[in-house]
Amino acid sequence: MALNVNRNDSRPIEILLVEDNLGDVRLTKEALKEAKILNNLSVVEDGVEAIAYLHQEGKYNTVCRPDLILLDLNLPRKDGREVLEIIKTDSELKCIPVVVLTTSEAEQDILKAYDLHANCYITKPVNLQQFMSVIKSIEDFWLSIVRLPRQEVDIF
Repeated sequence: MALNVNRNDSRPIEILLVEDNLGDVRLTKEALKEAKILNNLSVVEDGVEAIAYLHQEGKYNTVCRPDLILLDLNLPRKDGREVLEIIKTDSELKCIPVVVLTTSEAEQDILKAYDLHANCYITKPVNLQQFMSVIKSIEDFWLSIVRLPRQEVDIF
């Protein structure tokens, strides 16, 4: 497997997928399985679980902090907007890039996501091939080109 030339170590990229649609979870797993970049994909199905995961609470007390979050907006229990707000107002989590990956094309959702400091907003395509292409584009950009902050480094 080729590794990101910008990366300083060979550990896998940790990706957290926050998604309640099992079909989209399966497609994302398939697309990332073929990735050029070594990665670990963790999946949670709702916003409450996402926050527990990110704060390493309960059954998530041993998980690694993700390097990248793929976040759906329309989630049960706590929606993606609330999760995004919590992430981007938490001093320890706010530097994790959040890619909003959702079915919503509503202008108010796009504006709200960016207002809450989403790093990008992508509308999920309905077509299977296009969905796989979107995941591949996320991989190419966020895992190959962008330089992600290392977990071990304190910012302040």
